[in-house]
Parts: sequence; structure tokens; C-alpha cells
Amino acid sequence: GGAVYEPKWDGYRIVAVRDDSGVRLWSRQGKDLTSRFPDLAEAVVSQVQPGTVIDAEAVIWNRDRLDFDLLQRRLVSATSSLPGLVAKHPASLMVFDILAHRGSDLRERPLRDRREVLEELAGQWRPPLQLSLSTTDEATARAWFVDYRPAGVEGLVVKGRLLQVHPGATVVGEGEEPGEHRGYRRAVTGSLTRPETVVAGRIRDGVLHIVGKTTPLSRTQAADLAVSLTAAGPEHPWPDEVSSTRFGSSREKVKLAKVEPLLVAEVLADTALQAGAYRHPLRFVRLRRDLSVGDLDP
Repeated sequence: GGAVYEPKWDGYRIVAVRDDSGVRLWSRQGKDLTSRFPDLAEAVVSQVQPGTVIDAEAVIWNRDRLDFDLLQRRLVSATSSLPGLVAKHPASLMVFDILAHRGSDLRERPLRDRREVLEELAGQWRPPLQLSLSTTDEATARAWFVDYRPAGVEGLVVKGRLLQVHPGATVVGEGEEPGEHRGYRRAVTGSLTRPETVVAGRIRDGVLHIVGKTTPLSRTQAADLAVSLTAAGPEHPWPDEVSSTRFGSSREKVKLAKVEPLLVAEVLADTALQAGAYRHPLRFVRLRRDLSVGDLDP
């Protein structure tokens, strides 16, 4: 049916279910985030009629750029701190799809038809509810890809105009740097209280192998990690020391602080591999507190 191009927002995926009793904001992993985004919940209740389900991305703008760290604070801050966060940094809901309207299930209707319904509904909206951009013109999409990058827009999502919604399916976005991965953090160099780099691993044939190490962490990144890490027990399969350069290529060793795989981190990597390991350093991006270990592929 042809291609539809949309911006890939740097935020939290949210499905808002509006019924007669109010609204629930659900994450992609099925977590109820309603209490963490009271500003968005209030906007949906006041502007969206019952019997409607919308698919969207929750974002927070900090001046002229998206700020993912402010979103993270919504999830980890104490309940007593939320009113202040909401007042200082309100969220926006970038809506890109509608799954039900007036009690009718729209998931088997093509994206083209769902977009028409969504645009009609969004004509009455006001911020923080916003209709996400969409175009079928490739030249326009390519311009977005360049022009919106400084604002923190990650890239483009490309869909078919006749696409239906299938529960459990994932639409893959285009535009991240090559080799972007979300994976377990298994160890750090330095110490748990003063981490210096993150060491990454993957399971191959049932064994956890070291596959890369990040560039040095910034002071802010190290501080954020230090309060989140949990020391691993003696059953951790890795050695106590690793090479100070690329693993196995130096006689000089550094101590490895092994951690429990309780958190999810996002790292950037290029595509150069040798014997299953990254030849060049990874780059630590951020913790993903919106994800749990169970959300990841082994």
C-alpha cells in the first residue's frame, strides 16, 4: 500500500485506554504508568471520549530538545516529588495511532483508515495531546531525518499504509546509529562506587562471553550507575581481571567489578566484530529504567 513515514520520538511508548471510569496509561511491557504521568492522564480524560484506545509516545521537552533523562526521573522519583516534576517539566503525548474509537476495535482496519479517524479526533485536541507527524512523501521524510535530529528525534519509523495491528508485533524504526543495542550490564571496571567503564556480555551456547567495553564514563554517568549497581555473587562466570585494552590483547590487567543483571542499559556499537566481540569500544548511552531484564532477548 505504499510507505508512511513518521518521526521516531525519544520517549516512552504509551497506550492510553480511555473508558467510562477514566484512563489507564500502559507501557509497552504492560506496566501501569498512570500515576507517573498525571498530566497526560488528565489530558486524555478531558479530551478523549470513552471507548477510545490511542497509541503514542510520552516525551518531555527541555527547551528545544527532547530530554529522556527527565522521563526517567518520572519513574524513579518518590511519589511526593512528582507534583514538582510535573509542574517544572510537563510531558507531552505524541499520538501516532488509534486502536479503538467509540467502542469499536480498529486494529484490523488498515493504517490509512486509522489515520483518518485519528486526524479527525485530534482536530479538537490541545497540548499536551499532540498528533504525531506523518507523511507519504519520501522527500519530506528525508528532510525530517536531517532537520529534527538536533531536537533529539531518533530517526524515522516506516510503515505500510495497509498495515494492520497485530498484538505482540513490533515495528522497527530506522535511523539509529549502526549497531544500536539494549543489553545486560554484567560488569564494570573501577569499582561499584566509582565505575569507570561498562563491560558487556552476550550468552552464546549457554555461556556468558565478554563482547565489549565502553569508552570511559562521564562523571554524571558514573554517579548514576554507582547508586544502581548490585554486586554479583560468586557464581558469576567472568574472571576477576581483564585486559586493560581490548580483551586478551594486553598483559596489563584491570579489576572487574561483577554485577547482578538487574538493570538494562543502552549502548551504541559499530558493526565491526571479531570472534563475536566488538573490535571498537562501545558507547554507554543511558540506563533504561523503563525496561526490565525480562523485556530483552537472551
